[in-house]
Amino acid sequence: MSMMDKLKQMLKGHEDQAKKGVDKAGDMIDERTQDKYRSQVDTAQRQADKYIDQNRRDNPPQ
Repeated sequence: MSMMDKLKQMLKGHEDQAKKGVDKAGDMIDERTQDKYRSQVDTAQRQADKYIDQNRRDNPPQ
C-alpha cells in the first residue's frame, strides 16, 4: 500500500479536521516567518484544501 493510499484512508471521514489543521499550520508558519512567505503558504493551503475536497468526492465515507 502506497503512502498516498494510507493518507487517503486516514482522511476518510475527517476532512473537516484536516482542513482545520492545514489552516492552523499555515497560520503558525506565517507567524513564525513574520509573513515573509505568506503567498507561498496561502498557495500551499489552497492546494491542500483542493486535494482534501477532491479526495472527499472520490472516496465518500461509507
